[in-house]
Amino acid sequence: MKNLTATEAARHFADVLDAVEHDHETFVVTRGGKAIASIGPTHGGGGRELKNVLLRHRPDAAWGSELRLLRQTLVTEKRSWRA
Repeated sequence: MKNLTATEAARHFADVLDAVEHDHETFVVTRGGKAIASIGPTHGGGGRELKNVLLRHRPDAAWGSELRLLRQTLVTEKRSWRA
């Protein structure tokens, strides 16, 4: 695990992502000497995990009507495309 300052991480973000993707490295990002974040490979799940989550949670029957109500509150803004 490598330490990077927030400034270094910002300046070299594409390189950091390449190292994570290709070399499976993990970085700890520090600010003022204090660890504030980590950047590393994701722990992705497979389709089976997603299916199990969906099976555990029943569909919300009211969702469709709530969505329709929300859409009715939207106002279309008219803007000029010129800057």
